[in-house]
Amino acid sequence: MARARTQRAATVGVAEHGNSAVLVTIAPDGQLLDRRRVDLTGHGLPTHPHHHEGSWAVGRYLNTPGARSLSLAQAVALVERVRAAAARGAREGLEALAAAVPVPIASIAIRVCPELPPTTEERIADNRAQTVADSVMYREALASAAEARGWSVHWYEREQVFLDAAAALGREDIDVFLRAMGQSIGPPWQARHKLAAAAALATTGRPRRAARTAAGKR
Repeated sequence: MARARTQRAATVGVAEHGNSAVLVTIAPDGQLLDRRRVDLTGHGLPTHPHHHEGSWAVGRYLNTPGARSLSLAQAVALVERVRAAAARGAREGLEALAAAVPVPIASIAIRVCPELPPTTEERIADNRAQTVADSVMYREALASAAEARGWSVHWYEREQVFLDAAAALGREDIDVFLRAMGQSIGPPWQARHKLAAAAALATTGRPRRAARTAAGKR
């Protein structure tokens, strides 16, 4: 019975960009059910606190326009404010999506997170980590919100997901299918929408694939 419910359930594909994310929801038969953008944080908060304010706190990029002096403790506190806001935004965004889609949602596909140092301080201090830590923070917020709803979280590789989607549909090329999907709903249908749709299709087409945990891929 549980397996039958899963087979009838939809999958959400995510393509994040800054503090926003495109969500494309796909039925098990490949039908497009919903397309939307959600903003995870509101006005008044920075979108990249690790990369911008965090970098300023450790002396990087202080000669860029808008840079200001602040302590590492202040930067960390700001990151935590943004993280909390993103968690709320993710919960609200997924709740609104679930209410709008006519079938249950069972899973979500999010771009895999690179491995990062464990603490905010370390992520700010590490020159590589601070460039991706904000994107990871938003992906983690969506993953946590999905898990709280009982959805399984699948982590996709951007370089592989279009091939996975094509394989799931039994096609050599997914581009024609994605173009037709975009034409059916109308603009906007940009690269991020196609990426999110491919992620959902790849996951929907292979429901038995075990979800990889975020902890195992960071």
